[in-house]
Amino acid sequence: MPLKELLRREWGAFRRPGRLIALAAAALAVIAAGLLYASGNHASCAGPCRHDPTSADGSVVGDRFWFLHRGLGRNGAITVRLTAMTGTITYPPPHHDKIVPGLVPWAKAGIIIKDGVRPGSSYAALAMTGHHGVRMQYDYRHDIAGSPAGVSPRSPRWLRLTRSGATVTGAESADGLHWRTVGSVELPNLPDTAQVGLFAASPGDLTLRKVGLGGAVEEIRFTQATGVFDHVTTAGAAAGAWRSEAVGGMNQTDWEKYHNASGAIEKGGAITVSGTGDIGPSGEEGVTTIDKTLPGLVIALIIILMVAARYGAKDGTRDGTPPDAAPERRRAVVIARAVVVGGATFVTGLAAVGVVLPVGVAILRHNGVPVQPVSALTAVRVVVGVAAALAMCSVLAYGLGAVARRGWAAAVLALTLVAVPYAMATMPLLPDAVARWLLRLTPAAGFAVQQTRIEYPQVVAHYAPSAGYFPLPLWAGFAVLCAYVLAVLWRATTRAPSHRPTNWR
Repeated sequence: MPLKELLRREWGAFRRPGRLIALAAAALAVIAAGLLYASGNHASCAGPCRHDPTSADGSVVGDRFWFLHRGLGRNGAITVRLTAMTGTITYPPPHHDKIVPGLVPWAKAGIIIKDGVRPGSSYAALAMTGHHGVRMQYDYRHDIAGSPAGVSPRSPRWLRLTRSGATVTGAESADGLHWRTVGSVELPNLPDTAQVGLFAASPGDLTLRKVGLGGAVEEIRFTQATGVFDHVTTAGAAAGAWRSEAVGGMNQTDWEKYHNASGAIEKGGAITVSGTGDIGPSGEEGVTTIDKTLPGLVIALIIILMVAARYGAKDGTRDGTPPDAAPERRRAVVIARAVVVGGATFVTGLAAVGVVLPVGVAILRHNGVPVQPVSALTAVRVVVGVAAALAMCSVLAYGLGAVARRGWAAAVLALTLVAVPYAMATMPLLPDAVARWLLRLTPAAGFAVQQTRIEYPQVVAHYAPSAGYFPLPLWAGFAVLCAYVLAVLWRATTRAPSHRPTNWR
């Protein structure tokens, strides 16, 4: 039988009212749950919320620090000696008046050349960090390791940034005489007159509070870093007084009232700079990712798996495929049915996610909720990717039904392999390590296609499935799902047909 005719026949067998209604219910579950989530979420700020800035490439970034600066021409340099770096950590409410000394791993104090003071603008910085030694970082995403040594009055660290047009070179020294280059970078967006100076920043200290069966939710502690500098010299910089200000705002929250005010103080030839915040690729906590508009995905997945599994349990003898048919013919029937069920599910997922994602994001933004900005291409990738993952899951369930020949048994197996791991891993119920392995080893790994956040080593965050981070790249997760599908379909196409009659279709 020609392939086109076979597909038409199988589509006619599939499109029973019960199945079409079930697919429509799955789509409505995705749309209704997503719109309810978006409508029920509002900004928690007591006034206009401060939205995280975006860099030149449109990604959300953190750009908040104290800056003591002056103008710098196209050619120039700044050299400093850092003699001490300290910090404090404030516990969250109700005990946020408890302040303990300490530096978080990515607290920073050092020197920076930046395209003005606008948050999100281009920069290159050379700094001592809390636990990672000297680092040269630029344009938010990039990080170059220097020496791992710490800093103290007995073991100071000299830092230097040199600008030559669009090239900025960072170097460090233990004695101010022998210098080691950390890195040299190109900043094409740097203006003829940039800003150069000293800075300090300290991101929130991330702690995890256990919930459920070992899962965790984030708690953020306010932190502050302080650097002490001397021997500050500049070449090619503007004359006159330094300007001291906070990039991104500072000294405004209740937590900051319990610390010394951030700022820069000069005394006895030394400059002390204190600051909070971060300069890095991720925005601050509280930004909602677009995949949060898909809470109904689990419900839709359950419906789709049950429909596909029961459809796969049909015996080939009912559709004109005799028990003694050639293996090639039985194989063609199985593949045609897989194409039909996968195609119907793909269209269902495409329609549901294609509606709820843009509408849900629009509602969240209307309600003042900070939403992660993504490109149109990324949004399309999420819509098509989720639809494709649902389609492959339905083909997997169909194949399990074709192998098991028991609709409900196949449905339970499909739910156990896909829906249960996905739901348990993406909710804060299981320990992070268990959740990560579930999304590496089970077909639920395919839903990595919805991920829009990137893990950066220089940013401390809760990189766990319950926080929207999948352990595998989207292509690798989808490949795991496809491997399960191919294995099950191979078994379905090689198993001998059943002679057991049945009337269920």
